[in-house]
Amino acid sequence: MELEEAYSLLSDLRKTHKTIIIVADCTVEYKGRAESYLPPGERVILIKRDRTVLVHQDSGSMPVNYMKENSDWRPVLEKDKLELRINNISYKESMLIVMNKVFSVSSFSLSDGQKIQLVGTERDMADMIYANPDIVEKGLRAVATEEQTKYGFVDVLCYDRQNNLVVIECKRYTADLKAVSQLRRYVERIKKSKGIENVRGILCAPKITSNAKEMLFDFGFSFKAVKPPAYMSREEHRQRSLADFEHSKG
Repeated sequence: MELEEAYSLLSDLRKTHKTIIIVADCTVEYKGRAESYLPPGERVILIKRDRTVLVHQDSGSMPVNYMKENSDWRPVLEKDKLELRINNISYKESMLIVMNKVFSVSSFSLSDGQKIQLVGTERDMADMIYANPDIVEKGLRAVATEEQTKYGFVDVLCYDRQNNLVVIECKRYTADLKAVSQLRRYVERIKKSKGIENVRGILCAPKITSNAKEMLFDFGFSFKAVKPPAYMSREEHRQRSLADFEHSKG
């Protein structure tokens, strides 16, 4: 792509709210959070609708440099080079991208107002157990979630068939010694705050390390293998897919 063509295209795109992708051989000079200079190299320059500017190299997930949202940018044609001058007064930073070659300029009108939603969290596990305490132990009656103590929040509080208070601690990954210690602190705190001596502790997680299991039993607590809701659905889907594959082979 000729530099003049890229300049004309970028000048027009500057008036829009499109997401712009530039692939170019360029240098990058930055002043603001620190000062840096990136020698010539082939890179991807991304200008988002909110005027965030990111420079990516051909590897790695993070930009090699960036300008925050609401940055003012403009193209400037200088003899045999095309400059992208970017300033952000609010953050007191500036960037100068000098392009020796421009391989492509593309733009897109993207529509996306969604926020990322984390599923399969420890809170999801606690909610699942609160709604269905029998998955941990038959006869459990859930009475509270997020019960506050001096050391944090108890995930689920239940009564068992013998009317013993039960503290349930949820871990979405393999439970370790730290998880056992945390459960013990919660149990001791509940004993003190409720003024009762007989309080059980159950640690729920997909797996538990051998030394954590030993410590857990030493404290008189128990372990129940429980998977986070999203993990369960993914695993069930995988198992169904494997079963279908085996069936098709037969």
